[in-house]
Formats: sequence, C-alpha cells, structure tokens
Amino acid sequence: MDASMSPALARAAVLERMTLRKVYFRLVPFCFLLYILCYVDRINVSFAALTMNKDLGLSAYVYGLAAGAFFWGYCLLEVPSNIILEKVGARLWIARIMISWGLLSAATALVTGPTSFFIVRVLIGIAEAGLFPGLLLYFHRWFPQEHRGRVVGWFLTGLPLATAIGAPVSTAFLQMEGILGLHGWQWMFVGEGIPTALIGITVLFFLTERPSEAKWLEPDQRAWLDDRLRRETHAIEQVRSFGVLSAMTNPRLLILTVIFAGIGMAGVGTVLFLPQILKSIGVTNTQAGLLTSVPYVFGTIAIVVCGHLSDKVADRYWTLVVTCGIATIGMLLAAMLHDSLWVLAAFSVATIGFYGMKSPFWPLPSTFLTGSALAAGLALVNSLGNFAGYLGPIAVGYAKDATGNFEAGLYVLAGAAFVSTMTALGCALWMPRGATSVGRLVPIRR
Repeated sequence: MDASMSPALARAAVLERMTLRKVYFRLVPFCFLLYILCYVDRINVSFAALTMNKDLGLSAYVYGLAAGAFFWGYCLLEVPSNIILEKVGARLWIARIMISWGLLSAATALVTGPTSFFIVRVLIGIAEAGLFPGLLLYFHRWFPQEHRGRVVGWFLTGLPLATAIGAPVSTAFLQMEGILGLHGWQWMFVGEGIPTALIGITVLFFLTERPSEAKWLEPDQRAWLDDRLRRETHAIEQVRSFGVLSAMTNPRLLILTVIFAGIGMAGVGTVLFLPQILKSIGVTNTQAGLLTSVPYVFGTIAIVVCGHLSDKVADRYWTLVVTCGIATIGMLLAAMLHDSLWVLAAFSVATIGFYGMKSPFWPLPSTFLTGSALAAGLALVNSLGNFAGYLGPIAVGYAKDATGNFEAGLYVLAGAAFVSTMTALGCALWMPRGATSVGRLVPIRR
C-alpha cells in the first residue's frame, strides 16, 4: 500500500480488496464449474464422432451439419433467454438451463440415425440458450469494470480446460463399448449429461442474485459494492441510455459481433474436427483424445494472461487485435501442415488467439450498455457469433468430403479469423470509446 495514502483512502482500498476477494472466491469457481460442464456437453460430440459416425452412417458433411444444428435453437433463443434471465433472476434461470440441457445431452444416447441426431442437437441448443451471456450478465452485477477482464479470463479458462479434461474423459467412455449392450459413445453422453443436470439443482441454493442480498458479505462491503456498481451504471447512462431494440441495432455492438463471429467460426470448426484431423494422420482414438487437449492448455494460459493484461492497459481493443492476429496465423499454419503431426503446434498457436481474445472482448459491451440493453446486447453478440460457429463445421466437413482432406476447410477458417483481425484493427483505430475505460470513469471520445 502507498505510504503517502491518506487514512481514509487506505481504508477504502482495504475495503475494496477484501470485498472483491470474497466475491471472487465465492462466485468465480462455481460459475467456472458450470461452464466446464456446459462446454464438455457441447463438444463431446466431436469425440463421439470417432465411433458414432460409423454406427449411425454419418458422412463428414452430415456429421458437421447435424453437430452444428445445436446452434439453430441456441442462436434463435439466446436473446429472449437472456431477457428472461434479467427479469426472473439468474439463479432460477441458470438452474433451469442446466437441468434441461443436461437431460437432453444424456438423451443423445438414444439417437438412431441422422434425423434423430439432428433433432436432439437442435433441442440441446434450445435448452442451453442464454447460459453463457447470462453468466456474463451475472458477473456485470458483481464486478466493477476494471476487474472484468480478469474475471472473464478466469471464468473462461473453463472453456479450453473443458476440452483438455473432456478429451481424455470422453475417449475413456468410448472404451466401454459393448457394456450392457451399449456403444461407448452412448455411455459418454449419459455419463457426462446426468451430472450436469444434478449440479444444475445446486445452482438454486448457491448463487446469490445481487450484492445487496449477499449475507456472506459484511454490511459495509455490500454498501461499497452496490455504490460502486451504481456509479458506473450512472456514468454510462449519462452518455446515453439504450433500450433493448436500440442496443441491438447499435453500430458499435454490430461491429463487435463481426469480430466474435469470425473467431467463432474458426474456433468451432476447429474444435469439432480436431480429433478427426489428428486421427487422419494415423493416431489412435485414445491418442487423438489426449493430443486434442494440448492446444487448450495453451488457450487456458492465454485467457488468464490476456485478461490481466487487458485490465492493465489503457485500451482493450489493441489486445483484441493482437490475439485475433495470432488466431489467423495459427489457422494458416494448420492448413499448410494439415497432414503432419506439426498441425498440433499450429492449432496451439491458433488456440492462443481464439481464447486470448475473449478476455478483452466480453467486457466491451458493458462500456456503453446497461440493464436490459446489456442483457440483450451480450446475447445478440453471442448468438450471431455462434451462428457463424455453426458454419465452421459445415465448411470443414464439406471440404473434407469434396477433396478428401481438411486443407481447404482450414483455409476457410483462417479467412474468417482474418476478417475478425481486420475488424478489430478498425475498432482500435476508429471505434468511439464508452463512458468507462478499463473501469476508470472518463469522458467519452467522440
């Protein structure tokens, strides 16, 4: 602590540190667990495909189309779901989301062909719609702006870690082939879906809706946090207060959507086909599962580092430019090295960009949106970005069926990441800044 700091400022600094430490340790690990379960249940289909495609008679193109059908329902209901969460509360709505999608994920074990697989994937998307932007909105109710990069970073480590953990776990389930007359991939869906539903029930008892209701904070801590967040909201609304519709048509929000869409297309296309790309090189199913986890270890580190970095620098946009550029370079290398084990190194570079960009990216809408407008804005960006993610597996699967290898599809994904990079560069150079910049109240730059 600075020795020249006055006693009043010193007390305020201690109060801030102690309050946010409690909030970090109470909320972030639990939400981190929820997101790990979310992403494991979303990507386990990529490991099931190692044996399921043959059992169900799915071509690479049909698999990509059906696996990506998750995003149909997900994107359609993302905005309505987050607006409902804003109205009824995060605790109740997040519990509903987890229980319903966990049960539907387990029900994937019952599919018998392309049609039933397609239908279940759409239903899972409908059930899960709103979880990710809902958790982001929840964090905005608890953390001041200058902490959001780090919070989002630590929270989103659940995303690459879900792949790092889910890869060996999912491929281990595949070894249960024939037990009780079930395929290994059926055991995988049941074994990973049911725990999600059960943990969803605990959300009702663990999450606290807002700081004012947190009995696990001291009264002065609740008062400080409420006041801090209220002042941030007031500063943003003094510049301009948006309604739901005006927020969803705001040019700044739509430009951010383009950035997320390009990275989403490249990232989802990678994650759903990486095990098959590795298997095409000649590795076994178990080796594919283990090797798939390697790039996501680098992604985990990138999320945390970029989250801290983006909270410290004066402008999050430049961190965004660098990370999107790294993703583009990695995907170009992956396309050139697609038939070599060196492709794993290329995907590791790309994954640093895919996941490193998320920490500086997600706090940006809250610099100019609040309340229901922020709920709708976060959901819209995530929805349209994930719809672009739906196109990634289709592009890779179509290219694989047409050419016999993954090269052309990976170049398409590299192109999508390049669009994000150039859009982020344009934002860094010309985007108007909001009423807060990395948490410090500043005049808007017009």
